[in-house]
Amino acid sequence: MTAATADRNDTAFLGHPKGLGYLAFTEAWERFSYYGMQSLLVLYMSKTLLFAPHVEQIVGYEAFHGFIQAVYRPGPSPQAVASAIFGLYTSLVYLTPILGGLLADRVLGRTRTITLGALLMAAGHFLMAFDATFLLALLCLVLGTGCFKGNIAGQVGALYGEKDLRRADAFQIFYLGINAGVIAAPLVAGTLGEKVGWHWGFGVAGVGMLISLAIYLAARRHLPPDPPLKRTAGAPRPRLGPSEWRTVAVLVLLLPVLTSAVLINQQIFNAYLVWADRGVDLSLGGERLPTTWLITLDSSVSVTFLFAMVVFWRLWAKRFPEPDEMGKLTIGAFVAVSGAACLAVGALGAEAAGTQVSLWWCIAFHVLNSIAFANMMPVSLALYARAAPAAIGGTIIGVYYLHLVAGNQLVGILGTWLERMPASQFWLIHTGIAAGAAVLLLLVGRVFAAWLSPEAVGARAN
Repeated sequence: MTAATADRNDTAFLGHPKGLGYLAFTEAWERFSYYGMQSLLVLYMSKTLLFAPHVEQIVGYEAFHGFIQAVYRPGPSPQAVASAIFGLYTSLVYLTPILGGLLADRVLGRTRTITLGALLMAAGHFLMAFDATFLLALLCLVLGTGCFKGNIAGQVGALYGEKDLRRADAFQIFYLGINAGVIAAPLVAGTLGEKVGWHWGFGVAGVGMLISLAIYLAARRHLPPDPPLKRTAGAPRPRLGPSEWRTVAVLVLLLPVLTSAVLINQQIFNAYLVWADRGVDLSLGGERLPTTWLITLDSSVSVTFLFAMVVFWRLWAKRFPEPDEMGKLTIGAFVAVSGAACLAVGALGAEAAGTQVSLWWCIAFHVLNSIAFANMMPVSLALYARAAPAAIGGTIIGVYYLHLVAGNQLVGILGTWLERMPASQFWLIHTGIAAGAAVLLLLVGRVFAAWLSPEAVGARAN
């Protein structure tokens, strides 16, 4: 076993290294905790926290609210303020992995950085159980996720050699673990939060994070050793060659396109929940379903299609050339457009009839969005993990999450428009943004694909 790659003969977990199984279960519990909290966050703020007397108990809220009003100008509506806070929080969650990557690459190493992140996240979830510590909780979650998220994805990539074709499959299996956690989170944390008490939901999310940490610590013997720290005394700091800088430039230029393509998926946890809580007929068998169960619906369908797409592309490859990463991203982007269009059409019909939107429009959206997700998120992460220059691998994984930083900022801003326009118009805006990304991928994706191909990336080391 080398410092960079695990034993290639290890196929103990579904044909993959045993370490992948541990990392997938670690991420499943981490996502259970994270999405358990996030499925409640906007509903909690817009229905309880941002009203008196709760809002008056938040330490530091007056100054924070002034900042939100100055930057986002959401107005006095609790829903709009909640959307702005959500956008700021979730964008920072995807920004801090850059700092986490630098911390792991230069100071602590991946293992210690991931452990620190898990402890901060657990503290953040438990602090969410109290109104007074709401802002401190968000800070702990932002910093903890930054230490945890990018580095554990980097450890998945480290299990495979440069030309090991199992890497893309590995990230799809990794995302299966993620979605398993997301499925369970609303059923447990969401139901507790909506039916028993918000703070019960946040508390159980903290317990899930502690379980995640325990699994990760047990996994260490099955993972490659951390790469040497770049600050090691006497060790020359590797420099990037011209072709490596070109690769980095292409990866950065691809970020705005990814931002637009995933916008509708990121809105699921913000304005979509608020809209569905008010405007969608969630009754089933005479009972109204908890709104957070829509997250479970989305994740259940996502798991199905993540698995289905792995099987589909394997069968496809037996008779036809399999699309490369850029090809799959383009396919996913166009499917995402059709998913967003379902929400716009459903809302338009309900507005014309003066009724609530049928749940079937939401189901159609989640099916199409999940097909898009399966061809975009794990594939794009695998692309960045493969193409990143080895000297800055952890940092590039952090850079990858910048498209979600921008996406969640845009989600927060657009979410403040929900009460200012008809829902059909609101979702048409999302459809148009997604369509623009799909067209760009179709038109310029082939150039990016050539520059980021395994052959082009492999040639940079020669």
